[in-house]
Amino acid sequence: MFSDNSLLPKETIRLAALGILSEGPLAYADLANAVRQFVGRIAGPSLELTGPSIEMLRYEGLVEPVGEEKDPPLTLTEEGRTELLALLKATVRPPLTDVSKLVIALKMRFLSLLDAEERRDQVDLMIDASELELARLNDLLNTDAHDAYFQDWLKHDIALAESRLTWLHAFHDRV
Repeated sequence: MFSDNSLLPKETIRLAALGILSEGPLAYADLANAVRQFVGRIAGPSLELTGPSIEMLRYEGLVEPVGEEKDPPLTLTEEGRTELLALLKATVRPPLTDVSKLVIALKMRFLSLLDAEERRDQVDLMIDASELELARLNDLLNTDAHDAYFQDWLKHDIALAESRLTWLHAFHDRV
């Protein structure tokens, strides 16, 4: 993790793999494909988002095979569940880059694994990151946006950030 307790890109992939396995056992190839598909749909293809191999998760004792057949499905171990919950509780690092958006998407996908107080804490972290993002964009608009096209683009981004913040506040009340 970074010093601010936010996830490194490889830890983001680890969160995806462990979270997907929390939903039930999967064969190695199916797990790898599910992680690749989810990450690719949220963040697009990226060399930065290459994570640890599933074999490394096995070596670390976070996942284990179920059964003795040739390609047995993998499942989470207790250590894997503990690691998953720790990764879910990491902070979100502003500005909202593709990796940060992936972290938020993964948190939202697996938020139900946390208890109610932890869920609210995670939504609070997302609200904090969104508020910092909004402040950064407004500062940029007020200091460096001299070109009309750039101003329009920034205003659009600000509207998206405001919309996300409004949604997160309403979501916090439902969690």
